[in-house]
Amino acid sequence: MVKNIASYSTLTLTILALLYFSFQSNETIDLSNYSTEGLDFTYTVSSETASLPKTLDSENSFSPYLGKSFVGFKEALAFKESGGDYNSVNTYGYLGKYQFGAETLKMIGIYNPAKFLKNPRLQEKAFIANAARNKWILRRDIKNFVGKRINGIIITESGILAAAHLAGPGSIKKYLRSYGLDNFADGYGTTVHYYMKRFSGYDTSFIKPNQKAKAI
Repeated sequence: MVKNIASYSTLTLTILALLYFSFQSNETIDLSNYSTEGLDFTYTVSSETASLPKTLDSENSFSPYLGKSFVGFKEALAFKESGGDYNSVNTYGYLGKYQFGAETLKMIGIYNPAKFLKNPRLQEKAFIANAARNKWILRRDIKNFVGKRINGIIITESGILAAAHLAGPGSIKKYLRSYGLDNFADGYGTTVHYYMKRFSGYDTSFIKPNQKAKAI
């Protein structure tokens, strides 16, 4: 038994000695192969990318963390309209992140739809201008109906403006003044009532009524 213990002890010491000497190499590492000389570490975002509108989230998605702010309003609406895609064109020919028709674009001073589709900044301006124009057209209806309940929902200014973006201010007047009986639906079956409910309660005080609002 004592002999076996001695044998194991000798083997253990031998292994430890080999490990110790294996790490005691005098070999040095040539760091010249790892030099960063000549490499360019300065870079910037391209001017094309830098010119895009900045939001709290990716331009192609809607973030719920924007809450009920105005930015939250327009990004939620854009997400419903196009998934937030500036390059989107639907089967009816509506364009961009907010899905504008050619006739609506003309009313806010835009006569080149192809150029509009390639210009994110102009699309953002168009949304503001169109909302300002709609708010002016619907100013009396906003005053008279906000806070009232129609078809089970409380009417809010943001709901009115979102629905006007979908169907035009004339359809919103008909919906409100008929107390929900005249409920316009677009080509995909989306109704004024649906937009009134989905986009209720956002802060749209940023939008100022402007009869002559233009994007350019």
